[in-house]
Amino acid sequence: MSSIEFLKAYNADNCDVFEGMTSISAVIKSIVDNISDRRIISVLFDRERADQKRRELKYIQNMSKALNFELVEIDSDEISSLTSGDTHGGIVAICSKREFPPMNVKFLTIGNFYVLIEGIEDPYNFGYSVRSLYAAGVDGIVLPPRNWMEISGVVAKSSAGTSELANICVADPVEAVKAFKNKGFKVVCAGIRDSVSIYDYNFDQPILLIVGGEKRGISRKLLDMADATVRIDYGRDFMGSLPSASAVSVIAFEVARQKRR
Repeated sequence: MSSIEFLKAYNADNCDVFEGMTSISAVIKSIVDNISDRRIISVLFDRERADQKRRELKYIQNMSKALNFELVEIDSDEISSLTSGDTHGGIVAICSKREFPPMNVKFLTIGNFYVLIEGIEDPYNFGYSVRSLYAAGVDGIVLPPRNWMEISGVVAKSSAGTSELANICVADPVEAVKAFKNKGFKVVCAGIRDSVSIYDYNFDQPILLIVGGEKRGISRKLLDMADATVRIDYGRDFMGSLPSASAVSVIAFEVARQKRR
């Protein structure tokens, strides 16, 4: 089998492609720490960059023995045929799909911080949001059944690998909100209408934060179920809105600040 045939064989609908060491290292850590049921099938590297990537390849070679995947050298043009952009560094991983479990209320801990993401329209904004939530210390992320994790490689790249490390589950949004409320969580939507400033709201309690996309926002059903709507106060008169990922970052770190306090 030629390298091109090899790539085509593994770049099937039941596989994800992860580009670069940041994403691949996150996949490895998620497997080692039992965060994910994903399996690495092969790691492919550009033979022309082998000397430059000696340290990374040594690490991957050691992990290939532990996790039972193959390490294959191929040509640079074949790497390019499998990737988007040029930030892969000459290394990609072919992995099995990851199954995201349904939400289980037994694992919701009072006092923690969860986020329900609904309707972010762009996979890169979604990935940036996951990165900020992970960095802020979110305990879990709830996604609707249709979500951007179907293209996990793209999301891992934009999230700096954190999408592979975050505690992510799937649930119908309305049913998820009902479950959180039954467990004593306050459900808070990010929005403008009838809102209070994030700096005036008490986040130091069990919180489910709901965030939506820039175009569609949060669905009316979820807004009607919320205990409060919070907004970000700007430093000047500004009629626009922040990108979804930026808004998620600001709110998440305010929650983190209050909980640390």
